[in-house]
Amino acid sequence: MEFEEWEPYYQKILEYFGISREDDEKAARILASLITRDDCLLLSSLCRDQVVTVCGNAPCLPDELDQVEGTIFAADAASHILRNHGMIPDAVFTDLDGADEDYLAMNNQGTIMVIHAHGDNIPQLLYWVPLFPGPVVGTTQSRPVPPLHNFGGFSDGDRAAFAADALGAERIVFVGFDLDDTKVGPMKRGKLKWARLLLRLIGYEC
Repeated sequence: MEFEEWEPYYQKILEYFGISREDDEKAARILASLITRDDCLLLSSLCRDQVVTVCGNAPCLPDELDQVEGTIFAADAASHILRNHGMIPDAVFTDLDGADEDYLAMNNQGTIMVIHAHGDNIPQLLYWVPLFPGPVVGTTQSRPVPPLHNFGGFSDGDRAAFAADALGAERIVFVGFDLDDTKVGPMKRGKLKWARLLLRLIGYEC
């Protein structure tokens, strides 16, 4: 999805959540300055004409792991569940909210860290990004500045799906997604609402 197509939805998201676009753009510039390599071609090779399974972090994830096939994209902390079940994700989409030493270990084993910049995670960017030893791709929800990308999507899970779609996935499988979860707070409910709306833009109903 080109930024001009994404921007109207981004503007609505900014208004809905009260997000500062200026802070997002500042975070994007900082992440761009920290990334010394862009492994988007490697990420693309995992998607092109492939089945991609996007793993969300809903409580149902462990019960749905038998549905995983093809390339595995994990939404942030879903990667811990996968790893605990002997499944190393091909890529982790994260704003570093759940980052820990396991992320460094997975990245060292070849997992691509798709690191997202937004106005609230600048300290995490500054701490974690220089530590990753392996492949990294940077993303932003604002206008992308090289070497960052904006594939579309807002939260970790739907961003992973948008990336898979943009990079030519044949089909996307969703596991660990519960967009009707009523046991979450207002902020998370808002994110689930937007995830459903955004995924419809690329032809998926979750």
